[in-house]
Amino acid sequence: MAEPAERSAGLWGRVAQRTRTLFQEGLRAAGMPLDSGFYQELEELLIAGDLGPKLAARVTEAVRRRRPNTLKLARLFLEQELVAAMSQQPRWLKIAAQPSVILLYGINGAGKTTTAGKLAHGLARDQRKVLLVAADTYRAAGIEQAQAWAQRAGVESFAGKPGGDAAAAVFDGLQLAQARGFDVAVVDTAGRLHSQQNLLSELAKVGRVAGRALEGAPHESLLVLDGVLGQSSLAQARAFHDAVPITGLILTKMDGTAKGGAVVAIEEALGVPTKMIGVGEGIDDLYAFDPARFAAALFEG
Repeated sequence: MAEPAERSAGLWGRVAQRTRTLFQEGLRAAGMPLDSGFYQELEELLIAGDLGPKLAARVTEAVRRRRPNTLKLARLFLEQELVAAMSQQPRWLKIAAQPSVILLYGINGAGKTTTAGKLAHGLARDQRKVLLVAADTYRAAGIEQAQAWAQRAGVESFAGKPGGDAAAAVFDGLQLAQARGFDVAVVDTAGRLHSQQNLLSELAKVGRVAGRALEGAPHESLLVLDGVLGQSSLAQARAFHDAVPITGLILTKMDGTAKGGAVVAIEEALGVPTKMIGVGEGIDDLYAFDPARFAAALFEG
């Protein structure tokens, strides 16, 4: 999804504001000289930002080994080490097949349906013909919400029947997308806890059925995570990855999180790239993720 420069202006000043405040104040308090006390403070700051003890220790030691002689240089090295710890996989959305299928899944309350609407809107803005497939058949309200987002995004929608089979809804929706020449089908699924094995099995079935409907589908399997939850999302990610292999992450609510370091920790643990972030409540508030700009935003000022 293309990112016009004017649209993303000021974005990175809004990302992880509470995390940035933590790091800025902490680094200023640590001050000079850059001795063992400074690095101890730095490691504790990274843990507080939800990087995790092991990764925080490793990043701190990597900065120490580079022997910065100013706080500015230490900050620069820190940004570089965080980027190096993150996934090196491509971060663009794979949209090559016609239609390309983007499957969204995650726990209840992560902002999945909202993200589906924002993503559909962004793809439509890029002149893609988009079908939003509402496959949350557990809740009539879930289907209605997805349809409302599709209307707001200016795209067409297809909905499964309330109480019906989610995999059947996905199959029918993808067949429709192919027959009517859509470029992209964005599939919104029901929220489910990572501990609900029966629902994870259903999600795996949805993935398999998508592949029967269209060869190679889903072309993107994006796990939607609540950025406020931090590293507690890692257990979720591992369970979902076992059900449907994750090709990328979308992190929501990234403007208000105090646990921005978890992005680095989750990527480092799974080797899966964050492809997009939600920063705000507007329909345009879904952005391509840039590791270097994210790392810089955590320590600027």
